[in-house]
Amino acid sequence: MSESLAQALARVGDPVELLRNVDYPAFTFPVHPEFSNWRSESRSWNETVALMDQSHHMTQLFLEGEDVVEVLSGIAVNTFTNFRPGVAKQLISVNHEGYVIGDGILFHLAHPTAQGERIVLIGHHVLIDWVRFHAERSGKDIRTRLEGNSHMREGDPTFYRYELQGPRAHDVLEKLLGGPVPEVKFFHIHDFAFAGTTVQGLRHGMAGQPGFEFFGPYSEGERVRAAILEAGDEFGIVRIGAKAYSVTPLESGWVPTPFPAIFTDDPDGLFAEYREWLPAARAGSIGGSLYGAVEDFYLTPYDLGLGRSVNFDHDFIGKEALQRIAASPARRKVTLIWDAADVAKVVESQLTPGAPAKYLEFPKARYGFYQFDEVRQGDRRVGVSTDAGYVAFDQLYLSLASLDVDVPDGARVEVLWGEEPNSRKSNVEPHEQVRIGATVAPAPYHEYARTTYRDL
Repeated sequence: MSESLAQALARVGDPVELLRNVDYPAFTFPVHPEFSNWRSESRSWNETVALMDQSHHMTQLFLEGEDVVEVLSGIAVNTFTNFRPGVAKQLISVNHEGYVIGDGILFHLAHPTAQGERIVLIGHHVLIDWVRFHAERSGKDIRTRLEGNSHMREGDPTFYRYELQGPRAHDVLEKLLGGPVPEVKFFHIHDFAFAGTTVQGLRHGMAGQPGFEFFGPYSEGERVRAAILEAGDEFGIVRIGAKAYSVTPLESGWVPTPFPAIFTDDPDGLFAEYREWLPAARAGSIGGSLYGAVEDFYLTPYDLGLGRSVNFDHDFIGKEALQRIAASPARRKVTLIWDAADVAKVVESQLTPGAPAKYLEFPKARYGFYQFDEVRQGDRRVGVSTDAGYVAFDQLYLSLASLDVDVPDGARVEVLWGEEPNSRKSNVEPHEQVRIGATVAPAPYHEYARTTYRDL
């Protein structure tokens, strides 16, 4: 029997020490690393049109039963008043103090799966595990089917998923349809007829650019992809590999893996029960310079730019706490533009005698499942930097961060890069901690992704 998170915590004594030193497998997308080269691939969704294969990399939870919405509503900050077939939403859960546990995309399918399911939650396993726990203990009419990503699952997934994005995405779809592209609202699902079948398309884009996420039965995926590539050839379509795909959150402004606020006990003992239920192997790992109490890693929806999704029209875990937080959020989501000279010094340290800085990966710097680096102004910690990497289109090293609200755009800060002391994770080599200068900018970084993208 696998060790539970509660047992692992009893053995180690502190959640930060446990997750900072655990050997957790590196997260990789189970698709080709590169089809051409990741620099050209990651420019394509800004310049022409990109095709991303999302069929294999996310966990999926299929749900059915009369009480699905009732159970989900009780653990979600989102309203369900408009949730109906053909609509998707970003599902967000918080703990009793209003801190985020996780988020994912919830689809209400217009067409049931072969197993008869109409609702599916897609994302990292963190939120999905929390939903499974509540479904099992609810006593309600809710049934679940867990489908791991292609690293964790044998056989084919239920759906193919292809993301078509970029300024020429509309042209490609128009050619596929042989006529005008219908208007579809953001996060709505529409049926398209091409490749000799019905293809469902969610109006959404991982990189904050125009396009759709197409999906359907996996058995039809090859011919659908072939049709998209053929139609896109004259518009410069580019297939996207795992390396380029990994940087899309930096442009869309989505923090992929916020730290789950499951380590603080509530009066009802719910979170103690959850830690007994959750296998320690699914708890993740911490990477980065932030080192302190576990509460230092907690973030609210407002810290992550998710405040627009919060709705107090229903009862949910953490509602009262979140109402207090909403009145005066302490932090906001921003982009940090890392100084080129300081990034170059980190690279140079690998090529000169002496202790190097922590190795800086291109295109993605994250080396923990939860990446948390301190952001400082002088001796004052003003926030945390999370996802970090190189955006080839802008030729900038960027990170997504949550900073105190009194730190304005244009302000100068420093990212503390590397661990002190070095953790015992096998993917952390001996290194010295350094400071990387950065400038605060809006998130998402591109104005189109901040404004026009959601309104189309």
